[in-house]
Amino acid sequence: MKNKYAIYVWMPLLIAIFLAIGIYLGKQMASQPNAAVMFPRQQTLTENDKIHQVIEYIKSDYVDTVLEKDIVEETINEILQNLDPHSYYIPKQDYHAVNDPLEGNFEGIGIEFRIQDDTVTVVRALGGGPSEKLGIMAGDRIVEVEGEDITGNKIDNQKVVKLLKGPKGSTVNIKIKRKKQKELLDFAIQRDEIPIYSLEADYMLTDKIGYIKISRFARETYQEFMEAVKRLKKEGMQKLVLDLRNNGGGFLQSAIKIADEFLDEDQLIVYTEGKSRKRNDFYATKKGELQGAEVAILINENSASASEILAGALQDNDMGYIVGRRSFGKGLVQEGVQWPDGSAMRLTVARYYTPTGRSIQKPYENGVNAYHSESYERYQNGELLSLDSIDFPDSLKYITKGGKVVYGGGGIMPDYFVPVDTSNTSVYFGKLNYQGIFYLYGFRYVDSQRKTLKSNYDEKEFIENFRLTTSDMQAFYDFAEEKRIDYDEEGAKVSSELIRNRLKAVIGRNLFGDKVFYQIVNQMDETVEKAEELLSEEES
Repeated sequence: MKNKYAIYVWMPLLIAIFLAIGIYLGKQMASQPNAAVMFPRQQTLTENDKIHQVIEYIKSDYVDTVLEKDIVEETINEILQNLDPHSYYIPKQDYHAVNDPLEGNFEGIGIEFRIQDDTVTVVRALGGGPSEKLGIMAGDRIVEVEGEDITGNKIDNQKVVKLLKGPKGSTVNIKIKRKKQKELLDFAIQRDEIPIYSLEADYMLTDKIGYIKISRFARETYQEFMEAVKRLKKEGMQKLVLDLRNNGGGFLQSAIKIADEFLDEDQLIVYTEGKSRKRNDFYATKKGELQGAEVAILINENSASASEILAGALQDNDMGYIVGRRSFGKGLVQEGVQWPDGSAMRLTVARYYTPTGRSIQKPYENGVNAYHSESYERYQNGELLSLDSIDFPDSLKYITKGGKVVYGGGGIMPDYFVPVDTSNTSVYFGKLNYQGIFYLYGFRYVDSQRKTLKSNYDEKEFIENFRLTTSDMQAFYDFAEEKRIDYDEEGAKVSSELIRNRLKAVIGRNLFGDKVFYQIVNQMDETVEKAEELLSEEES
């Protein structure tokens, strides 16, 4: 009985003591800004719970107001970036800009434009698009969109795109200033689906050798490629130079379908495999349109992913020639996931392997910055200038069925190495090129003489007969000085022919499109020359 009553005596005292301790600890933690928050240990805290609790504490207790949406998006982006260099998050507002080039179309009015002298100027109306159908012409100045003045230094490319793009079937009202027209021209343009072509050029290099340039592997690339092949075959093509330089990849299936056109039935093209993805083999399926045809594939340090799949498939099956410089080295396969809010992610789910079993993915253990700067290191190490500077260990060596030695672990090594051409280049040419002077002046030149040039030349005549005069070149150099690039007499002398060639090519592009551009620049391209030489040797 005595113990029973003792509980009633001591219980209030114990409660008072615990309360005092609690108040003391609370004051101590409040006085220490860096004190840890003590979580209750009633249940095991999972890693997922931890993320949610961090977000909740930031929302409730962080010193400044932070939107939960921003926290979540930054967290997702950080997680993906730390996995590998090719897994990434796409915010809703960026989705179409990222995805449209791969899908091969966008919804808009169908023009290519340039901001020239603070004015949106039409470079060309895209064939078959709504602008072309309404008679909008190269050289037209767009001065108003939906009543808003878009001239002056307040306009930029991003804003123009935002104003002109929109859902198919919607209408945008614009005003245009056209040369020799006093009044502004009003256009109500109904937006439509506009194709984005991934095949930039196709033409005949010689009587028997065709040339095709593919800039990316989009959903419709295979169809574009086959249409070009049929056109060139009608012109006599028996052999092909396929230019994949600076092609960063895209849809795996497009590259596989093109490879299928060259290979015999049941030849392995590529296989993919990942932790949660069983090995998946892709084989050639039928007699292809180019089966047995001699082909030279051009690659460089910016050829990646699907470009490497195509080059690797032909190289490992002892088909044709790979010409140029070592490719980028991206052997990771991404799978897209889109969320209901319009955002998306690209997650690496597998690696791809060439037919011999080689992974050509270059290392990325040192982080994203080191991964992307590796291409610059190749330049510093002299790899772009000399084959001897490249050293692969024997562990990365593979042998094709035909006995050819190939290497994995960091891109596709070409069968025939072509260094960067330094004979005609100069620092001066580099400045003119990288600061866009050729494009700026080329557009101005065409804009001032478009009618005369069009009446005097068709595509063939322009390529063969157009010459830039001494006064043309002086005007170009004066324009460059206006853009703060000082004239370099020695650089201009060293790069004289290259400068003339590039300027003529840009003028040709403004007049006739990409095909003419490549026909002109390829006249001074050593990699194209090497490919043509190899394919011509087969004839002798």
